[in-house]
Order: sequence, then C-alpha cells, then structure tokens
Amino acid sequence: MATKLPHEGVWVRLGVSAIEGVGVFAIRTIPKGTDIFANDRVPLTWVSRADLEEAGLSEAERALYDDFGIRRGDRIGCPANFHNLTPGWYLNEPPAGEEANVGTEDGLTFLAARDIAEGEELTIDYGSFSDQDSSPS
Repeated sequence: MATKLPHEGVWVRLGVSAIEGVGVFAIRTIPKGTDIFANDRVPLTWVSRADLEEAGLSEAERALYDDFGIRRGDRIGCPANFHNLTPGWYLNEPPAGEEANVGTEDGLTFLAARDIAEGEELTIDYGSFSDQDSSPS
C-alpha cells in the first residue's frame, strides 16, 4: 500500500477518563521520548487577558479559556478556533501522588516521560507548561 492511512503516526485517542471527564489514551505502546503529538499542526493564538476582559464573554465562552487555555503571564494560548481542539488539549493531570507520564520540551512539545502502555491514560503536570497560579477570570 503506497499511501499512508490516517491512523499512521497517531499514538492516542480520546476516551472516558477515570481521572476527570475526557482523557487521552495510548492506542499502542508509546516509547519513552516519543513526540506524541508531532503531527498536530494546529497553530496557537495568544490572546491578552485584557482583551478577554473587554470582550464581554458569556460564562460558556469564558470556560473555553479557563478549561483549555495555556496561561503565560498576561496572555492565554489557545487554538486559533476552539473547534480545532486536538487530543493534546485533553491531557489530564495525574491523580495525587502519581507521576505524569508525559513531559514537555521547549514548553509545548509533549514527550513520553517513560514507556506508556497501550490503553494507559496519558497525564501531564499542567505547571510544566502553563502558569497555574492565575486564571483569566
């Protein structure tokens, strides 16, 4: 078969999480050091907190930034359109006392911190790439 199928280069799928809501699960063993979302080419948009305050957002609109925004100083990173949420946006933090199995390189490249088994939920420490002591509200 000469053409690649859409699943090639894909490591994960979304599923129901025992941690919280929707989670990201390995569809095959992911070797340590793998760039899990290397094929995710959805560009980020950085929005100033001041612009969000002036936008008069509804509670539901605000929740998009609260739930999915990457907080860095006075800006929030998000997909150019929230319809473009790819699996990486659904990573949960690990339960208390457990280590995350995904880490970051350069802040937004997500790498397997160890071998991740097929069916295992991927988790990450949000503080490794987003300010956690502040929110857009």
